[in-house]
Amino acid sequence: MADERIPTVIVDDVHVVYRVHGATAPTSPVSSLKRIVTGSKLASIREVHAIKGVSFVAYRGEAIGLIGSNGSGKSTLLRAIAGLLPTERGGLYTQGQPSLLGVNAALMNDLSGERNVVLGCLAMGMTPAQVKERSADIIEFSGINERGDFSSLPMRTYSSGMAARLRFSIAAAKKHDVLLIDEALATGDAKFRRRSEQRVRDLRAEAGTVFLVSHTNQSIRDTCERSIWLESGVIRADGPTEDVLKEYERFMGGK
Repeated sequence: MADERIPTVIVDDVHVVYRVHGATAPTSPVSSLKRIVTGSKLASIREVHAIKGVSFVAYRGEAIGLIGSNGSGKSTLLRAIAGLLPTERGGLYTQGQPSLLGVNAALMNDLSGERNVVLGCLAMGMTPAQVKERSADIIEFSGINERGDFSSLPMRTYSSGMAARLRFSIAAAKKHDVLLIDEALATGDAKFRRRSEQRVRDLRAEAGTVFLVSHTNQSIRDTCERSIWLESGVIRADGPTEDVLKEYERFMGGK
């Protein structure tokens, strides 16, 4: 059917548990062997249940906002979808390899912006010819040259905002089955935010699925028609963005 909804991400009762290792107390060979036999844990290892039984289905062409207070599990969920964090239990299925774009995404600080564009595009699977064709547009989109020829300078000379804009511009230059954006639209001026939000809409139109984590509710409103509200690792609401945001804002206003 022409209007059939095609799933791109299926999250089925997913749990993610962090294990925080503290200072290890001195142990004897006998006590170590006992822990191995009994399966007991060192008291210095603390478990943090970050995602608690989350389930949802994302479809091709959707832009989904992930909202929630600090520590609610938004970034953890994105990292699990991207395959960067193991799940404790539950099922997580994706179409293709999701691409995670975050403000801390790695670029080579000693290389120029231009060289990072080349390496980033090649890492995403573009051919050298495609990279050559698109590099100038990527740099122009990022706006890093608006106040000088920064694209030829090492990344270590960039402000955090300039680096984040370049990361987004590289990632957004390619069509993605699933693109996960963690706070990357919160950087830059209003003009760049408008460009980046339009690019998210373009990616949706190209039949991709976009997840957006942002503390700026207006970015979620402008970009996403669906939102998922996470709180303490649990989904509190999942539905049309305006409905979910109003519920979330009432919750935050009452705290």
